[in-house]
Amino acid sequence: MFFPFSRSAWFLPIARTTLCAMFDSQFTPNQQSVVTIMDSHKAAKAVKPKRNMSLGLVSLLFLAPALVFYIAFELWPIIQTIWYSFYEWNGIDASTFIGVENYITVFTDPDLYGSILHSFYLIIFFSIIPIVLGLIIAVLIKDMKSKAGRSFAQVCLFLPRVIPGAAAGVAWTWMLADKGTANQLLRAVGLGDFAHVWLGDQSTSLNAVGVIGFWLQLGFCVVLLLSGIGGIDQSLYEAASLDGAGWWRQLFSITLPGLRGQIGVCLTMTIISALASFDVVYMSTQGGPGTSTMVPGVQVYRLAFTQQSVGLASALAVTLMILVLLVVGPLQRLVNGKEQ
Repeated sequence: MFFPFSRSAWFLPIARTTLCAMFDSQFTPNQQSVVTIMDSHKAAKAVKPKRNMSLGLVSLLFLAPALVFYIAFELWPIIQTIWYSFYEWNGIDASTFIGVENYITVFTDPDLYGSILHSFYLIIFFSIIPIVLGLIIAVLIKDMKSKAGRSFAQVCLFLPRVIPGAAAGVAWTWMLADKGTANQLLRAVGLGDFAHVWLGDQSTSLNAVGVIGFWLQLGFCVVLLLSGIGGIDQSLYEAASLDGAGWWRQLFSITLPGLRGQIGVCLTMTIISALASFDVVYMSTQGGPGTSTMVPGVQVYRLAFTQQSVGLASALAVTLMILVLLVVGPLQRLVNGKEQ
């Protein structure tokens, strides 16, 4: 028989007292434990290492490996090239100091300064046409409603960029041969009279090399400009459409100002590719026929390793480097100045 609650409540004070005693013994530290914990904390503070090195020194230590490689494989070869440009040297025997005679030869020899002019001509195909056409293609891709179609177009256009220039030069040499793909297509559509040995004729060889460069650079420009278009506020286009602005007006008033930085990057990269082109030209024409496609990169290689004129090759390389800086430097200054 159960007792009523009032009769069984006599044990509650005893149980409460017992539980409180157990809790205090388990979870309440005694005075000795508190002292031990405080001593351990002070000991940990005492052995904590101090920051004696400044932030600048730490940063320098992290940069040191990359800086060593840069000096050894970038800066030092440039210094050596400038040094060799003032000497007549075949790469083996003792060198002879001749001052600026090599530079005078660069600007008086038709083959040497002609190669520089060829590289500037290639800027039209490597830089100007890809950027103009790439901008139009990027805007058209942006207006595509199918997301899968946009992705497919970007992949197809960017694929040539991942192909090495040497491989592209060999492939296009086959395509532009007398019985290559280009001439076969012309004959198939009844335009056989226009079939031509494109890389074997002095009148068309440089333009044919330019087409190869255009094919390599177009995808890069399209993808970069398309990424820039994605960063432009779309409400600007909506407001322009409501105001009656057409496609061309939106292009010149919204798209172009918003792509100033991307266009500057495209110009810089493609101009450097045109002026310093080597792999495409060497693998497709090797500077021929004659010297119709000769560019400074191939000319430097021939002078240094075929004709053993290391000093003259160095002078041409230094001249090319200065020309690249003179073209790209003001361009970057102009683009960055307008952005600010």
